Amino acid sequence: MSASANVHPSVVPQSVFPRLEPRLPSVSKPIQYVGGELNSTVKDWDCGAATSEGETVRWALMYPDAYEVGLPNQGVQILYEVLNERDWIVAERTYAVWPDMERVLREGDAHGPIPQFTVDSHRPVRAFDLFGVSFSTELGYTNMLNAVDLAGIPLHAVDRGDDDPIVLAGGHAAFNPEPIADFVDAAVLGDGEEVVLAISEVVREWKAEGRPGGRDEVLRRLAVSGGVYVPRFYDVAYAEDGTIEAVVPNRPGIPFRVRKHTLMDLDAWPYPAKPLVPLAETVHERFSVEIFRGCTRGCRFCQAGMITRPVRERSIRTIGAMVENGIRKSGFEEVGLLSLSSADHTEIGEVATDLADRYEGTNVSLSLPSTRVDAFNITLANEFSRNGRRSGLTFAPEGGSERMRRVINKMVTEEDLIRTVAAAYSHGWRQVKLYFMCGLPTETDEDVLAIADLAKRVIAKGREVSGRNDIRCTVSIGGFVPKPHTPFQWAAQLDPETTDERLKKLRDVVREDKRFGRAIGFRYHDGKPGAIEGLLSRGDRRVGAVIEQVWRDGGRFDGWSEHFSYERWVGSAEKALAGTGVDLDWYTTREREYDEVLPWDHLDSGLDKDWLWADWEDALAAADGSDVEVEDCRWTPCYDCGVCPTMGTDIQIGPTGQRLLPLSVV
Repeated sequence: MSASANVHPSVVPQSVFPRLEPRLPSVSKPIQYVGGELNSTVKDWDCGAATSEGETVRWALMYPDAYEVGLPNQGVQILYEVLNERDWIVAERTYAVWPDMERVLREGDAHGPIPQFTVDSHRPVRAFDLFGVSFSTELGYTNMLNAVDLAGIPLHAVDRGDDDPIVLAGGHAAFNPEPIADFVDAAVLGDGEEVVLAISEVVREWKAEGRPGGRDEVLRRLAVSGGVYVPRFYDVAYAEDGTIEAVVPNRPGIPFRVRKHTLMDLDAWPYPAKPLVPLAETVHERFSVEIFRGCTRGCRFCQAGMITRPVRERSIRTIGAMVENGIRKSGFEEVGLLSLSSADHTEIGEVATDLADRYEGTNVSLSLPSTRVDAFNITLANEFSRNGRRSGLTFAPEGGSERMRRVINKMVTEEDLIRTVAAAYSHGWRQVKLYFMCGLPTETDEDVLAIADLAKRVIAKGREVSGRNDIRCTVSIGGFVPKPHTPFQWAAQLDPETTDERLKKLRDVVREDKRFGRAIGFRYHDGKPGAIEGLLSRGDRRVGAVIEQVWRDGGRFDGWSEHFSYERWVGSAEKALAGTGVDLDWYTTREREYDEVLPWDHLDSGLDKDWLWADWEDALAAADGSDVEVEDCRWTPCYDCGVCPTMGTDIQIGPTGQRLLPLSVV
C-alpha cells in the first residue's frame, strides 16, 4: 500500500511536478495542488550550507485536511513564517489530498507511485527532516495516516529508520496524543512559535555532529528537554479492569511529565506578517489577527479555554499595525479579530472604533466571531458594521435552561439574552444565530426543549421591538464531547441514539409552532460523529489499532459528513478492540472516577487535577440547585487553577491607554 519516495535526505530531491502535471486535468480543483500563492516561500534546499553550522533543517508542515480548510489555518501559517525567517531552515506546506488525487498518486507512472508532496516546491514529504502535523480536531487522524503512507514513510514509528522524517503532532488534539502514539515520533503541547525553533536547533546540532546514535538519539535529545513528548520512551501498563495502571519513562533522563509551551508577550510575535493568499476558494477569505490568546471565563466543557491559559493580550498598537500590514500584503478586504472571546479584550471598544475610523470609506470590513451575550454591546456591533455589510449576530448560550448554564459555568441568564437580542433587533439587525450544545452532563429532555422556548422568546421580542415580522433566529446545535484537561474529562458522554432522540423532539416542538416555527431555523449534527470524536479525544494507545483499521478500510476526511462512516468506525472498533476487555462504550459513555489514571495525566497543561475535580463536583452541585460561580480571574482574585505558578506565567492584559492614529493618506 505504501508509495516509496526513494529519497535520501542528503540528496537534493527532485520536484514531482513534472510527473504530476499531466495528471492534473483528471482531478477536481487541480489548482489546490499547484502552489505559488502570494506570500508563499520557496527556499534553496541547502540554504543552511553557508551558515556557521553548515546544516539545513527542513520541515514539511501539514494541516490534515483539504487545501480549502488547511490553507487559512492560522497555526500552520504562523509556523511556516517563523521557520522560514531563519536562514538555515526550509519550511514547506502539504495538505490532505482528495480521493481522486490519492488514486493518481498511488497509480503513479512508469517510475512508480508519486509520493505525497509539498505544494511549495513539490518535493517529496519523505525528504524532509521533520513532518509536523497540526490537529485542531481528532477527526483528522486518518488523514495523517494516509499522508504518512503516501509519503512512503513507514506507518508505525517503531519501523522508521534514520532516513525517515520525525513525525511530530501539535495543535489542541496533541494534549492527548495517546491514540496516535504508534504513528507519531513526538508531540508538542501548547504554543508552537518558540518550540519549533528549539526543536530545529536540536536537529541542526545532531546533524552537524554527524547524526550520532541515529534517530533514537535525536528523539532522546528532544525528550530530555521536558518540552517534547516522545511516546516510545514511556511504557503504559493496564489493570485487569481495563484502566491504566501507570505510565512510566522507560529510560534514564526522560521526565515523568511533559510540559506545555506558553508564548508570553504576543506583541513580540506579530504573525502572520505575510498572510498566504489562496489560489482556490477556501473556507475563510479574510485576514485574521489573533487579538489575544487564552480564556479564563471557566466554561467547564471548553478545552480550548482550559489549555491555553493564561490570557495574553496583544496591545491596540500591535493589532493596528498587524491589520494595516496584513491588508497591504494580502489585498484581503475582510479582517477578522480572533480569539476565544474577542469582546473580552480590555480595549475592544477602542480597537473597534479606531479601526472603523481608519478604514471608513474604504472596502475593508471588520468582523468579530461569535460574541458572549454578557460582553456584547450595540456600540461595538455598530462599529464593526460601520464600513461593511451588516451580517447576522452569533451568540452562544450553550445550555438551553438556566440550570444547564449553571452546570457549565456559563452564567448568562435568559433575561441577559433577551435584553441583548432586543437591542440588536431594535437597531436594525434582522437575524440572530444562537449556538447550543446537546448531551451536557446531567442534561434532561426538558433542558433541551427549553431551547425552543428561548428561541420563541427571541422571535417574539424581535417582532415587538422592531415592529416587523421578518425577524429570523437560527438555532445551531452541536453534540457535547468530553475533552481532556477540562472539569468534564470524567463525565459520561451521551450515546448517539439518545442525542438524536432529544434533538428530534426539539425539532418537532419548533416545527409544530404555527406562530414562530417558520421564523426559527434549526441546524444540528447527528450524534454519531461526536461519539467517534469522544473515542479519539479520551482514548489511550489501544485506540490506535481502531484508527489504523478504519484507515485500511478506506476511512479518510472523517470531519466531512459525506466521507464519515459511523458503521466503519463501529466495525473497526469491534475488530481492533476484541480481546482487550474495553470497547467503544467504555471509552465514551462511561463516567470516570477520581482515582482513575487518565491517558493524558503525564502531560502537563498546568491545570491542577484536584482543582479540575473540585470544579467537576461544583458542576454536579449546580445541577442540584447550588449556584457556585467560578469567576474570571482577569477581574477577580486567582482561584488556583494552577497554571500560572506551574508554568511560570502570568496574565497579560491592558488597558494600555493607547489609541490608533489615522493612517496617512497614500
